[in-house]
Amino acid sequence: MTTYSKDSMTSILWQPIDLGAIHLEHRLAMAPMTRARSTPKGVPTEMNATYYAQRASMAVIISEGTQPSEDGQGYPLTPGIFNSAQIEGWRGVTDAVHHAGGKFIIQLMHTGRIGHPLNTRHGRQPVAPSRVKPAGKMFTSVGTSEMPEPRALSAHEIKDTVRDHRRAASSAIEAGADGVEIHAANGYLIHQFLSSNANQRSDHYGGSIENRIRVALEVASGVAEEIGGDRTGIIISPGNPLNDIVEVDVEDLYLTLVRELSPFGLAYLNVAHRGDEELVHAIRRDWTSALLLNRNGADLETRINDIESGLADVITVGTQTLANPDLVTRIKLGASLNDADRSTFYGGDEKGYIDYPTLETI
Repeated sequence: MTTYSKDSMTSILWQPIDLGAIHLEHRLAMAPMTRARSTPKGVPTEMNATYYAQRASMAVIISEGTQPSEDGQGYPLTPGIFNSAQIEGWRGVTDAVHHAGGKFIIQLMHTGRIGHPLNTRHGRQPVAPSRVKPAGKMFTSVGTSEMPEPRALSAHEIKDTVRDHRRAASSAIEAGADGVEIHAANGYLIHQFLSSNANQRSDHYGGSIENRIRVALEVASGVAEEIGGDRTGIIISPGNPLNDIVEVDVEDLYLTLVRELSPFGLAYLNVAHRGDEELVHAIRRDWTSALLLNRNGADLETRINDIESGLADVITVGTQTLANPDLVTRIKLGASLNDADRSTFYGGDEKGYIDYPTLETI
């Protein structure tokens, strides 16, 4: 078990803040984490509801990546939010979280070229900005396989994908979510459009920075128009090479994107910090509403200092929240923390999912 020193905790962490229309009682949020425990049809289950409700003391929970369409699925047993059964499944989750006193945001994640036909019900080839095969392998029901070459989306299909995000956002609100987060990070579809290697288009969605940020802006604008900017967030990960992404103009790209997003009145910007301190500080200066920050791999003291220094308004915590359903209580009491069991991160049953002990059960 790791420990956290209560003496280093400062009061601003526990001050309330509004993310647009979403009121938070404090500044410690649960980061989105893929757990691959939905049904094969992408329907959230009672076990998923239990998992999230256990962690409802976090200021807000951001859900695992949730596909806005059939083509948006990359991994097996991940949830969707594009049909009635999935909406009802998520309703069970949001009801459980709200009953436990929490707030809940559904993250919309289209994986683009990071997928495999074996992982989807329709068995189609993954889609992407361009016909560029990513390096690496994908886990499937029959073991790991080479990433397939994706099919390039037509301009018309891009418009359909934007509409898919709008409909999914509406469905998320129908399911009882307090808001949605658009996934534009970690090498998935919107990030692929931003990138220099995955996007080799020659139309108005490729080439210049203005063109490469177009899909991100169209999705953000569409979702904000659909459910309100004050219930819409977006996550970015500047300079993140995950899933075979190359970005050669990181600073110009992301500062332009942030400035162009500002007029939509979004509730927040979520930044997955990859180590470029100067860029994150520049984004902080340019962004006009709440900024969430996930400093990957950092200890809690370092993360909390990001709030104290004004770099972040809210910090998001992933693995430590996964392993400590009562993380808020443990921090307040200066109690020891459970260590996460990495062997149970993806797929499986209750083990490593809803059986982590709380202080009350130790």
